[in-house]
Amino acid sequence: SVLTVACEQTEVLLFDPISSKHIKTLSEAHEDCVNNIRFLDNRLFATCSDDTTIALWDLRKLNTKVCTLHGHTSWVKNIEYDTNTRLLVTSGFDGNVIIWDTNRCTEDGCPHKKFFHTRFLMRMRLTPDCSKMLISTSSGYLLILHDLDLNKSLEVGSYPILRARRTTSSSDITSSGSSGPRAVGSPCHQNNSGPPSEKTLSRPSQREGGSPRNSLEVLTPEVPGERDRGNCITSLQLHPKGWATLLRCSSNTDDQEWTCVYEFQEGAPVRPVSPRCSLRLTHCIEEANVGRGYIKELCFSPDGRMISSPHGFGIRLLGFDAHCSELVDCLPREASPLREIRSLYSHNDVVLTTKFSPTHCQIASGCLSGRVSLYQPKF
Repeated sequence: SVLTVACEQTEVLLFDPISSKHIKTLSEAHEDCVNNIRFLDNRLFATCSDDTTIALWDLRKLNTKVCTLHGHTSWVKNIEYDTNTRLLVTSGFDGNVIIWDTNRCTEDGCPHKKFFHTRFLMRMRLTPDCSKMLISTSSGYLLILHDLDLNKSLEVGSYPILRARRTTSSSDITSSGSSGPRAVGSPCHQNNSGPPSEKTLSRPSQREGGSPRNSLEVLTPEVPGERDRGNCITSLQLHPKGWATLLRCSSNTDDQEWTCVYEFQEGAPVRPVSPRCSLRLTHCIEEANVGRGYIKELCFSPDGRMISSPHGFGIRLLGFDAHCSELVDCLPREASPLREIRSLYSHNDVVLTTKFSPTHCQIASGCLSGRVSLYQPKF
């Protein structure tokens, strides 16, 4: 029932998405740019900012924050929430993923702990069932934590066995067709560079028939046209049914951008020598190279049949086929182009973000100059 907008100049705007009326402006929601907003339930929502903090808000009392959370040391870019455990998960450009226990929240904040750290971190997402965490990096790596346990912090050098997989070797990921090795190093800090010993690989934490809890898989997803140049994964979204991940990638030279869909393969690799990766490129499309250097946030529709993607001064609605079929009903043997269903242009500046309403037949988009547009079909 409320559309919230994160703004560059410390503000959060609230609108009625049905009438398009402006409800309220939180003029000093933060002390720097507001980056992301996440609703925890029907009344509580969280915001994060370049001021390194996260704030909790209650729609019934917007004059003051519920509390402010301190723990990051650089810009906070992403907020996720596990509704089962009521744990808030945030990530920032300090490379940290931090867990906040909202069950024990006070005016002074929430108990928190550092869960994970990696260099070049861009975005972090949880699958709908919170069984996996995906992390994208500016160096072109995609990290997947399998069989996720948010109550257990991952210390440096203690990641379970999937960390040893040679995910940038073409002979080791033939089924996913990943690109060649990157010029940059591993995205994870480590105590030593050598592979785990046989004793490490047979540790008791590996359960029969599956991977150990929080086992880490490092991938270099295939991006068309980027085999020799490397890329930056700027935007990361997940299919609402957990079937796939959606990436927006730009080349290191900023002269190309791509939207790519990767299907989750069944299960997770058990052995570090397994040739199969957890993701397979199914669909992709080249994007307009407008607004270089700015991150464009795309999204799935609530039913997962369509993708809304910023495209120059507007957005494109993309489907897996011309009939907007379910992904599982039109999986190609080889990567296929996404189909353009409709283009919508109403902005006078570069569109940076777009979002489907979870309840209404409506799409919102926001551009660099601060204009917000709402779209809905005519019946």
